[in-house]
Amino acid sequence: MPHPAASHPMSARLKRALDDGPMSRFQWSAIAICVLLNTLDGFDVLVMSFTGKTISGEWHLDSGTLGLLLSSGLAGMALGALFVAPWADRVGRRPVILAGLAIAAGGMMLSSTSQNWQQLGALRLLTGVGIGAVLACSNVIAGEFASRRWRGLAVSLNSTGYAVGATVGGISSVALIDHHGWRSVFLVGGLATLAVIPLAYWLLPESLDFLIARKPKNALHRVNALARRMRQPELTSLPDTGDTGHSAMVGFRSLLAPDLRRPTLVLWGAFFLVMAAFYFVTSWTPTLLVEAGMSSKQSLTGGTLLNLGGIFGTALLGALAARYALISVLRTYLFVAAALVVAFAASTNTLVLAFCVGAVIGVAVNGCIAGLYALTPNIYPTELRATGVGAAISVGRVGAIIAPSAAGWLLDADWTPLALYVATGVVFAAAGLLLIAMRTTQPASDARSLKSRIRDDDHLLA
Repeated sequence: MPHPAASHPMSARLKRALDDGPMSRFQWSAIAICVLLNTLDGFDVLVMSFTGKTISGEWHLDSGTLGLLLSSGLAGMALGALFVAPWADRVGRRPVILAGLAIAAGGMMLSSTSQNWQQLGALRLLTGVGIGAVLACSNVIAGEFASRRWRGLAVSLNSTGYAVGATVGGISSVALIDHHGWRSVFLVGGLATLAVIPLAYWLLPESLDFLIARKPKNALHRVNALARRMRQPELTSLPDTGDTGHSAMVGFRSLLAPDLRRPTLVLWGAFFLVMAAFYFVTSWTPTLLVEAGMSSKQSLTGGTLLNLGGIFGTALLGALAARYALISVLRTYLFVAAALVVAFAASTNTLVLAFCVGAVIGVAVNGCIAGLYALTPNIYPTELRATGVGAAISVGRVGAIIAPSAAGWLLDADWTPLALYVATGVVFAAAGLLLIAMRTTQPASDARSLKSRIRDDDHLLA
């Protein structure tokens, strides 16, 4: 049965122009706004990693409590991705992103006034709710405005923005903490997030797929406005897509329908494993470098180099995905990351070697996250895309929440940093093995089998 929009020749032509035509300046600008949003999110998410040692010293926290603080923002991101992001399939991607930005800005600025770790933990949870919604929806918009050829690059660039934000966070944290204390880092991040809300309001477009599928108020006018900006012919009417509304629970159940069950479960497993490993590495590396004998400034430099490597890793993954099967590139990244995290732990006695390996490991582990983000939107149809991406991210956040806290408890139980990094390498390798199952997935989205999507879009899935 054809997708409803496919029976409407004019809208089908517009969709084909977006999917298969050359990328317009407007499409790249929409993706650029999403990259900017992810840059702010990278700063806001990892700010706790760079301030953790200072906060722990001021409030005399043990490793387990610091692990809870590192996990609280990630718990909020899971809640935002699971309960807020799915609203984007009903009210639109753009309003959910704007609401998420407002929540994140408020949470960051209030965090700078925290008087104890409990207050800070609660405010990190609130901040995470906003960030989780923004991350899920901005990745969806980036994928929807990119042509098929450049979709992997577009979503990977979002992750590059995330790595840029994390790198800027590390560099600025050193100066801010030295001159103004740890609270200034949260305040600067909150003000930057607040400042970008008007920019997103004026420049971030609504998803064309959403407007055609859900037909909100003034949908035809809004679709034609987008068509003009993409230099495409305007439509005289929109296709009759029927009633595509659904509750959140119906949407979540649809992710486990027979044609989506296998890819959904594989994605959930991969997200859980990769995010657990990724957030252990990014959250604990600065602190563990201090444990290995480095100074606080050296440890922040090591953490910053890790994120700096992530900028190149995510950009490289996107470039490779434009030429090779994304899932094959992603599996390679996962196995390389598994080897590198073990090498990194073994190199901490030599400063220069640790910094070099840290930068390379940043290339690999950030590329793993970028690959999963790029892979997921292609699996789901328009009416389930934000729900599917949000659900996958929220499952991943469970792993991300568990990992930093578990690492703190294991350190208190006399585990060595080397043992923790070896375990993390095993987790990366397990995710690579799990993704082998993606080759034999059942029919997926838009009433097309995944096999036909692979044939039509073989640079994304193989």
